[in-house]
Amino acid sequence: MRAPQQERSRATQQRLLEATVDCLVLHGWSGATTTVIAERAGVSRGAQLHHYPTRAALVLAAVTHLAERRADEIRTEAAALTGDRDERLDRVLDILAAAFTGPLFVAALEVWVAARTDPELRDALVPLEARVGREMHRLTVEVLGADERRPGVREAVQATLDLLRGLGVANLLTDDSHRRGLLLAAWKLQLTTILGT
Repeated sequence: MRAPQQERSRATQQRLLEATVDCLVLHGWSGATTTVIAERAGVSRGAQLHHYPTRAALVLAAVTHLAERRADEIRTEAAALTGDRDERLDRVLDILAAAFTGPLFVAALEVWVAARTDPELRDALVPLEARVGREMHRLTVEVLGADERRPGVREAVQATLDLLRGLGVANLLTDDSHRRGLLLAAWKLQLTTILGT
């Protein structure tokens, strides 16, 4: 009897986390209220409060969950790649670039902007973002097959992430895919040299 209840509880949490990201993308921070999120998830307000007593707790759990899920997807996509190292680097950067233009990135930006003026949210978000940033750096090193013992490699990996983040922000208001493609092509050449592929 207990197992089905735990499964239902996990399913409810999953629906709430997915709905939170959807609402952040569709309505922004101000429109992603707990009432709207619970409605989109198809759960009662009481169930939402039981699992996540505050909007900040719900949003931070959603960002954490989906960052972990996206990291798993990136690992899976990268593991399936074939070809030589240059071709692999090219595809890995495309996979990473897609992560910085997808719904999770848009949702995260909504939370970052809100945290700028919400001290409680900022205090909770800063350590989470530091952890997610470290994990994304490790993931990038892993999928690129980068050797951070070599001079300049660690900085190049971080520059890659910073570049992709900036290009993702630039893409929010207009389709920036042409310019993004040109910049990524130029960076891929530089990164190939730096990584020694």
